[in-house]
Amino acid sequence: MADFSHFNDSGRAWMVDVSAKSETHRTAVAAGRVLVNEQTYALIKSGGMKKGDVLGTAQIAGIMAAKRCFEIIPMCHPLMLSGVNIDFEMDDENHSVGIRASVKCLGVTGVEMEALTAVSAAALTVYDMCKAVQRDIEITDIRLLSKSGGKSGDFVRDEA
Repeated sequence: MADFSHFNDSGRAWMVDVSAKSETHRTAVAAGRVLVNEQTYALIKSGGMKKGDVLGTAQIAGIMAAKRCFEIIPMCHPLMLSGVNIDFEMDDENHSVGIRASVKCLGVTGVEMEALTAVSAAALTVYDMCKAVQRDIEITDIRLLSKSGGKSGDFVRDEA
């Protein structure tokens, strides 16, 4: 078990001790997509969904999820986030909503999970707000696009 950072000497799960790590500026960007039909897409775009402002609600859900990631994902450390931003890209041709979350902090551990959780919560909120008019909505392509800071260095996904 020595090779696994989230297991202690007894082979039991533990939250890694990060107290000896140096604070650095940490960033992460994640993305995902929600695929809907033409009718649902038009309702999202026009603000005509009965439950209200789909993207506004999803934006708040994504920010809240990033802030509370440590309560959702086991072994995540609570972080003092310095910024969370959620952007949406409406794709008229494919009737989809692209979601992009950017998270920043000054800390001793990365914010990748916070960015991925933000995208996931925003996508689930779009689904929840639209499920009354469409049941076969798809959430796809949730992935880390980039991260910076820390000992492991930077990462940028090759999307080509």
